Amino acid sequence: MHGRPRRAAKPEDEEASSAKAAKLRDLQAQVLQNQHSGTYTKEAIGLSFKLLEINPEAYTAWNYRKLAFQHNIKELSEPEAIKSAIDDELRVVEVALRQNPKSYGAWYHRKWLLNQKLAPVDSKREFGLLDKLLKVDARNFHGWNYRRFLARFMGVPDEEELNYTMDKISDNFSNYSAWHNRSILLSNLLIKQNKGFESKQKIFSQEFELVTQALFIGPSDQSGWFYHLWLLAQTSTPDNPQLIASWPCSGAKLSSSLVKEKVEQNTLSSIWCHSLQERTVPMVLYFNEPVKGLNQSSVKLKSDLDFGKDIHWRALSMTDSGYSSCWTTYLQIANECSSSQQYSVEVSIPCSDDIVSRSGSNYNCPVHFTFTIELISDDAQDIDLFDKPVAYFSEPLESHGNCEPIPFDLLKITGALVEEDSNWHFERLSEEIDLFRELPDDNCKFVKLTLARLLLACAAIKSCGRSPHERKRYCEEALGHFSDLIRLDPSHKQYYEDERSLVLMDKLTCDMETFVKHCSVQVQPNSIPLNHVQLCKLSLTHVGFAERLMWVQVLDLSHNSLRSIEGLEALQQLVSLNISNNHISSFTALEPLTKIMFLKVLDLSSNEIGAHSMDTTRYICSSPFSHKIEAHEAFEECQKKNINVEEYWDAILFFKPLKLGQLDIKGNAVASKENFRTLVMTLIPSLKWLNGECVN
Repeated sequence: MHGRPRRAAKPEDEEASSAKAAKLRDLQAQVLQNQHSGTYTKEAIGLSFKLLEINPEAYTAWNYRKLAFQHNIKELSEPEAIKSAIDDELRVVEVALRQNPKSYGAWYHRKWLLNQKLAPVDSKREFGLLDKLLKVDARNFHGWNYRRFLARFMGVPDEEELNYTMDKISDNFSNYSAWHNRSILLSNLLIKQNKGFESKQKIFSQEFELVTQALFIGPSDQSGWFYHLWLLAQTSTPDNPQLIASWPCSGAKLSSSLVKEKVEQNTLSSIWCHSLQERTVPMVLYFNEPVKGLNQSSVKLKSDLDFGKDIHWRALSMTDSGYSSCWTTYLQIANECSSSQQYSVEVSIPCSDDIVSRSGSNYNCPVHFTFTIELISDDAQDIDLFDKPVAYFSEPLESHGNCEPIPFDLLKITGALVEEDSNWHFERLSEEIDLFRELPDDNCKFVKLTLARLLLACAAIKSCGRSPHERKRYCEEALGHFSDLIRLDPSHKQYYEDERSLVLMDKLTCDMETFVKHCSVQVQPNSIPLNHVQLCKLSLTHVGFAERLMWVQVLDLSHNSLRSIEGLEALQQLVSLNISNNHISSFTALEPLTKIMFLKVLDLSSNEIGAHSMDTTRYICSSPFSHKIEAHEAFEECQKKNINVEEYWDAILFFKPLKLGQLDIKGNAVASKENFRTLVMTLIPSLKWLNGECVN
């Protein structure tokens, strides 16, 4: 249990422990034998009780009792006999809970029994058990979880349960489980629009006042702060998912033509698109929260171009949950073209029951936009980017010719649409900021963290049709709080650094006046114009606001402190990426790059890949990186070259999908290992330059 000091074991304790372990082994062996043989006699069931009495976490014993109960209940027909059998099982659960009130198996067994619905449930007994348990430990989340189950099972109104949470919070403001249950109940009541819960503004105003009292009484207790964070999320985000950006954006004109006058005017009116050489256009839709359900019905395309019958949308997510903020499809153009022609593509996303968020909210913000694709002759000469090493990052930013970077605010579709009650949101959050500034404990980490989050919520609201200067002012103050938190709470330093990086990205990219200092259009020696963004030496540990970078073709993130590049998978236009001189420690941290089909140049030099002999981050994958079907072919291919697959499995899975022409990886410990060069050359046959040397 929490808070109990450890004490050194005495000889008699060790003897008792050994005897208990021997008894447990003997009981467990007998229960297993009875389960395998299907023996469900009274004596056999009694052995399982003895085992659970000593060890309530013996899942096999609980499963055995379920099988025994199902077997024996078939022989009973009298209601009283059935009720007696159920009561016997409930008493076993109660004995186990006296031994361990947080036994997963015991609580699950009790739920299972009630769900059999073989006899009326004694609600007085069930709620009485919970009252006794929560008096002993008011925050026992198993008990609260069972109470939610029981309230649903018995049809107890949410209003009654909400009053119960208020009683428990009044007894102790530190009851995190009561706050948590309150958030669940309020969400349900507001969705259902129950009587008295029609006004979200009224309810949340009352809740802010309630939790503020708790925070002023105990500013160092985290329970109230977590509830305040939940309230903040409900107040500062839309109720339904919204499309906030797309690529290609509305009005964009994509072309693979290198006519001189077009090259010198590489603006939104004419964007050189490398993927068009392969008659492919990656299309990206970016939502304000993870959604699922994008398909040909929910996203409608209309064009004279032939994209084939099957347009498949896939989630650009590092997990396999099916939900993602970012979705892409690759438009495969089947049209033959003998001369330069332009085609418009209309995109419509109506209100849809298919597109749904994790909370179950449907998409209800219809969007319509158009972009243009210019096709050139099929026999036009392909552009080779790799006649010599591409050095995109050696010069300071300076646009060539008359090129202007794309005005990225045109990428926005809805711009996180301003709701009718956004003024109330802003006023409510402003009041909260003023309140927390009055708290006497200036060095309380919860105060500073909440202030930073409140400021960022205000900044997000201010971005909706208002001056970006106010947004930047809020970001500046939030940056100061995160810097203080890094000093005050070093044990969570990495979290605060990541949050600070997101705020810094927001500040740098929230308006073109600021962002233009980091942007240019670079015309390469082969006359290819590329949209270039340089975000170097900013101490970034995390990449944020990727939806504002989807037009970028060359990105320089060198000389930062990046540990992850999650988010870059949204940049489907990306041709060249420099993340040298960062803190990338494994290839699994680079998995987002495997989702960028047309990435050609990658600089990973001077990171920390392979530097740690026991690098556990290789195995903390945000997705089942090693479970992909194509992995087997790559492993077999490397084994034929005598490459140690066990040592390089993450490198193999990273490099196999890439179609690079240029790779720099010097300055990483892995680069000097045996057979690593052979591995790279085997898996990337398109590679022409490795660490500045011609390899093909």
